[in-house]
Parts: sequence; structure tokens; C-alpha cells
Amino acid sequence: MSLSGARRTRREFLRTTAAAVAAPYVLTSSALGAGHRPAASNRIAIGVIGTGGQGGSHVRILVRQPDVQVVAVCDVDRDHREKAQASIANRNDCAAYNDFREILARPDIDAVLIAAPDHWHGLMSAWAAEAGKDIYCEKPMASTIGDGRAAADAVRRYGRVFQTGSQERSGEARLGCELVRNGRIGKLHTIRTFLPMEPHCLAPQGDAPGMPVPDGFDYDMWLGPVPWAPYTQKRCPFNFRWILDYSDGELTDRGAHVNDIALWGAGPLLTGPVEIVATEGQFRQDTLWNVPIHFHIEYTYASGLRIICESSGRRGIRFEGADGWIFVEIHGGQLTAEPASILRDPVGPKDIQLHRSKGHHQDWLDAIRTRGETVAPAEDGHRTASFCHLGLIALQTGRKLTWDLQRERFVDDEEANRMIHRPKREPWRI
Repeated sequence: MSLSGARRTRREFLRTTAAAVAAPYVLTSSALGAGHRPAASNRIAIGVIGTGGQGGSHVRILVRQPDVQVVAVCDVDRDHREKAQASIANRNDCAAYNDFREILARPDIDAVLIAAPDHWHGLMSAWAAEAGKDIYCEKPMASTIGDGRAAADAVRRYGRVFQTGSQERSGEARLGCELVRNGRIGKLHTIRTFLPMEPHCLAPQGDAPGMPVPDGFDYDMWLGPVPWAPYTQKRCPFNFRWILDYSDGELTDRGAHVNDIALWGAGPLLTGPVEIVATEGQFRQDTLWNVPIHFHIEYTYASGLRIICESSGRRGIRFEGADGWIFVEIHGGQLTAEPASILRDPVGPKDIQLHRSKGHHQDWLDAIRTRGETVAPAEDGHRTASFCHLGLIALQTGRKLTWDLQRERFVDDEEANRMIHRPKREPWRI
């Protein structure tokens, strides 16, 4: 694509991709006969956007799926995209792009997996839905409440299948949530979520001077919708997590996993939150990194439930009820409880049973075939990301906030409401 083509406006982009919005792709049962790999024409054609780090791991998982063909990869880092392309057995049939819009414009691609940095998630998801693609998007679903709402609305409007990269839902954490939902600890009154702090983020940073952009790295495209800033290795790729223009730090890094399971376990009790207050908060004070590194945030719900999210050396969720508690470890799924007998009381066929996933990617692929729901659909992804963003805004304002869930607005607080969105550079609009 030419430079001028890479800077097409949103309207021009949508006009050229309108033909891609077609009927849902359904893989027929005859194409999935046991014992052989389906013909290429009968596989789900996927494009992967963002192939470094986590994105590279997704590529390695997808190419092992017999009913999938990765037909395109995209990354603003030439080395990343060429490495991903070379790892695919059908590399001659796999295109490599610098601009994700090339993937969205292809009518032969059924679905996209988005593993770009956080500040791209909401926009890419919304545009992918408009282009008729099913979507797997890494967590958090969006870097702002406004972007998340727009993406979830687009997924619903265009009837797309969406999987948030909240992989803990496809593990043993589900059992802990089912036990809570079925009253094994009595009436749930408090949930405590514990987020570990990445040692790298806490370590001394030093100066972050501007540097020449490395050859083969499209830094302007990497920045995309966020304000322009000079390139430095301490900004990207991995370090974007510690800069508020791109991320909320651990609140949306590990927090998008930990808090997601808390919300999944609480389930129908969540008709809020109605109030959010940060009783403790400390931001990193550097020339570049500026995310929260110490916090204690309390969320109060209309049902009376409290969720307390805090920075800690632990990593998990403690559900507290009138008759006991359950602790769910994140990135492992180990459960502990008091009394211990809670864990020996199995969830039966007449109990509430949550969505059972055969694996996070497989769950997504199954939903694409059946046009069913995934274990981490768009509205859940938006709710979890919003929970994290609400905590950040409470930390930034330093006061108790009142939240109107139906309008997704703060009550009588225009300063806080301005934080629901972040300014975007042209041409990046949802």
C-alpha cells in the first residue's frame, strides 16, 4: 500500500470494505470429517494483527488447529511480521502487511485476532466488526470506556462473534465462580482482588531520551490514534503498559484477568457499581512512565456488594460470603476455601453452570462455526475493562465518584466524564 493509501480516512476505508460485510461464515460438518485436515477452502480463514510477543504465541496456537488457515499477518515491525509469516506452513499463501486495514479489506478473511497494543484494541475491534469479521481481541478490550462501548456496540450491530482474551475463563477459575454463584459460601458480600506489580515497572527508569526509529519499524502507525511523542525504547513495544496514553498499567494488564473473574463470579449481583473511591493511590513519577503503582480502590454496587481492588504481592480473587470464602488463584486456577469442605461439594446438573470452554481459541472457533456465544463475549469484555478504567479515573480525580451504568456517565462530574474518552489523532476515529 502506498503512503497515501495507508492514510485513508475512515469513510474511505469503510466504503472500500463494505463488500466484505457478508453472511456469517459457517463451517459445515462435512468439512470437519474426523481424521483429516479440511481442504483449505473449508477452513476458517484468519488474519492476525500484531505478531510480536503474545501475538506470536497466538499464531503458533492457531496454525495447529486443523480447521484454521492463517492467511495473513500484520505488524508494524517488519521483523515480527516476517518471522510470523515464516512460521506458517502455508507461508506462500500467507500475506504479510504493515497496515491492518489491508486485512480488513479482504473479503476472503473470515476472522481476525487482534494482539496489538492496548490503545488499538477498541478501534480495531469496531472497524473489524464493521468489515464483517469475527474477532478475538486481547485484553483489555479497549483502553477507554468510550472505545469499549463503541466496539461492543459494533459487534452487536453487525452480528459478529467476539472473544475477549480473558483466558482465565477457559481454566479452573470457572469452578470457583460456579461455587460462588450457587451459594456455597452463603450470601456474597465482599470480593477482594489482588494485583501484583510488575518488578520491571517498579525498577528505576532513568532518562528516556528521544532515539532514531529502528529500520523496519513504522512508529507513526504504532502510535496510531494516540498523541505523537518521540520514539524511545522505553516507550515501546513492551513498555507501553506503563504509560497512560496507551494503558492503565497493572490495572488493565493483570487486572483485566483478575477483575474479570471477580465479575464473572458475582454475576447477576452486578447492577452498578454505583460508587467508586480510591482510598490509597500512588502514580509512578517519571519523565515517561506514569501509571498507578500502589492503590486501594473500593467499588460499591446497588446490591450492597463491595469489590475491593488493591496492589499486592498476591494474584487472585477472594470471594467472601456469610458462610465462608473461596480464593481463586490467577494463572494457575488453584482454589482454596474456608471451610475446605466447600470444594468437596460438587456443582451438580441442577446447579448454575457457567459456559464451559474447551480452550480459549477452540471456544472462539466453535462459536464462529455455530454463530453461538463465546466464554468472554464483547459485553463482558467491555464490563471488565470499564471496571479497571473506573478505578483509574477514581485514582486520577482523588474523590468518590458516582456512576450511572445505563448512561455510562459519571453523575455531576464533568471532569471525570471527560476521561471516558481520550483524544485521537486523524484519521483514527470510531
